[in-house]
Amino acid sequence: MLLRQKLTGALEEAATRAQQEGLLAFAAPPEITVEHPQNPEHGDYASSLPLKVARATGLVPLAVAERIIELMSPLPEVDQIVATPPGFINFTLSPGWLTLQVEAILDAGDSFGNIDLGGSKSVQIEFVSVNPTGPLHVGHGRGAVLGSTLANVLSAAGYAVEKEYYINDAGSQLDAFNRSLYARYQQCLGVDSAMPSEGYMGDYMVDLVSEIVGKEGGRFLTLPKDVATRELGQMGVGQVMRTIRQDLELLGVEFDVWFSEQGLYRNGQYEKAMKLLKDGAYMTERENATWFVSSALGEDKDNVLVRSDGSPTYFASDIAYHYNKFLERQFDSVIDVWGADHQGHVSRMKAAVNALGLDPERLKVIICQLVTLRRGREIVRVSKRSGDIITLREVIDEVGSDACRFFFLSRSADAQMDFDLELARKQSADNPVYYVQYGHARIASILGLAKERGVDYSQGDVSLLTTEPELALIRRMILLPEMVETVASNLEPHHLSYYAQDLATVFHSFYKQCRVISKNQALTSGRLKLVRAAQIVLARTLHLMGVTAPESM
Repeated sequence: MLLRQKLTGALEEAATRAQQEGLLAFAAPPEITVEHPQNPEHGDYASSLPLKVARATGLVPLAVAERIIELMSPLPEVDQIVATPPGFINFTLSPGWLTLQVEAILDAGDSFGNIDLGGSKSVQIEFVSVNPTGPLHVGHGRGAVLGSTLANVLSAAGYAVEKEYYINDAGSQLDAFNRSLYARYQQCLGVDSAMPSEGYMGDYMVDLVSEIVGKEGGRFLTLPKDVATRELGQMGVGQVMRTIRQDLELLGVEFDVWFSEQGLYRNGQYEKAMKLLKDGAYMTERENATWFVSSALGEDKDNVLVRSDGSPTYFASDIAYHYNKFLERQFDSVIDVWGADHQGHVSRMKAAVNALGLDPERLKVIICQLVTLRRGREIVRVSKRSGDIITLREVIDEVGSDACRFFFLSRSADAQMDFDLELARKQSADNPVYYVQYGHARIASILGLAKERGVDYSQGDVSLLTTEPELALIRRMILLPEMVETVASNLEPHHLSYYAQDLATVFHSFYKQCRVISKNQALTSGRLKLVRAAQIVLARTLHLMGVTAPESM
């Protein structure tokens, strides 16, 4: 049980006792929250429970706090419990208990931070899922890092996680891609051919065609146009998907499943999902099209499922896809990570899940807002290489995977972000990923020096860790399980980047104030244990983010 949960339980037990003994008169204890005070002088944890109870009882909040504290059982983790104006209960952790946590971290090793929040419930995270019609750009990278980090954290929180990439290899966009590729293919071989008005105009299409011509020559010119267009499209999609996979691997992103949209039609999920909607009276025919009656589920308007030409919309495919996720593969919950252009799709997708007979709360959607690239104050708008879109690969090549991942996690997904390429390349404390990784490298250097000098700290006495810099470091270290709970519960991985920077800051401060290896052998051994524990926590935090923990820099 997390310490915050234990404190919450102790408050609830004391408040219930006060009610039963007639000391506090209220119908039921209000929701109890335990947070970290902004001012460290107010302790390690605080609760506003007395303020809430006071509203129900008419008593002075400070008096309520004192009555609750009187009924609380002693807690081995807590040194002091005090009531403070206007009506808070503040907890200060015991120094003795804190030092014992160093041993607990060392015993847990790489599993420190793991919690059993999920109870092995199955969670599918679908992210990136870019149409196979072009390379990944920076915005896709943000979604990739967010999704993969979230998968790491949910696994650490006790969920059975499956990561999936949905390949949109059907529909009108793919048709436009195929026809664009055929036009470029003809142009490459000297045949006059106009690009489709809705075609893909990027320079990468020329590169794709050049590669195909190099392998296949002009044989597609001898085939019927529809056959050539289809086969060229298949080759083009294959090449694009190989590039996407390679880019994601460079970013440290892997998937358990690559799911083809075409499979929804081959395997019958599309027909089954549409039948389920029809049987539930959620489909209607009008204006020569088939509509989803989403207005019956609280939406402002209905949405087209099948166009007048008989082709299914992207929305219809997405309904079939979620039918497959929930009703065939039986995931307990599904998390979709979408780009900013999908914001308007969220509510109607939840309505569709509802129409399939499922609790829409089982579907969580995270929208990743836009990324603006900068070099210092200058906004970067086009690629140096092609004069076209800036690809994710270019950014990785320039700043590295670690900086990409850390920077993408530096802001909440729902906030637009500036990505400063110049800052990401700096080897100084101004660069947050460098600053955090340098903390880990510094620890490795300390432990390496101890090994060179033959220092055996395995029997070190952690009770000697009594100074404020030492205890401050331990206080930060023990927050990792709580951080995992926060990220997993709120689906907000950006908290990890803040925690990593905070932990590194406290470690660097400890290092400046406390000499680790000294003539005092007993203190040296105790501090080396602390440093090794800090290394475990810092490395674990970085690895949850998908960032490496270097031994030297």
